[in-house]
Amino acid sequence: MQEEVEMRTVTMAFHASKFSGRVMKNGIAKLLHAMHGKLTVPHGKQSVRQLARQNQGMTNIEIDDPDIHAFERIARKYGVDFAVKRAKSDETKYLVFFKARDADALTAAFQEYTDRRVRQAEHPSLMEILNEMKEKVARTAPTRKAERERTR
Repeated sequence: MQEEVEMRTVTMAFHASKFSGRVMKNGIAKLLHAMHGKLTVPHGKQSVRQLARQNQGMTNIEIDDPDIHAFERIARKYGVDFAVKRAKSDETKYLVFFKARDADALTAAFQEYTDRRVRQAEHPSLMEILNEMKEKVARTAPTRKAERERTR
């Protein structure tokens, strides 16, 4: 019990010409901010170095799709901690690193990502549909000749 209390003890030193409540409040706020930064673990998209510091084992998957942002949105939705890095061998490929414990969440995210890609491939784009409609209207609409008569 005594060791636990000793572990939670913090020593603070202030350098001020006039010690006041405001100086103490600012010092405690800075201490809490520094402690909060060290205690929190980043989540979501992060650098490879931050992911490696968590010591939970990393796994990577290669993605060929140039639209990597669509995958990032879905991964954030599933709460996967990941890091994206462009492959040095090929500029169009990306390596997605993730923690080993996130494997189930990542498979669900990849499943949704591939389903979304398949659905997008099946449906024609809106611009294609619009161009087809323009052509139909141009073929079926009667052409009017601008004939004006001058009358006085």
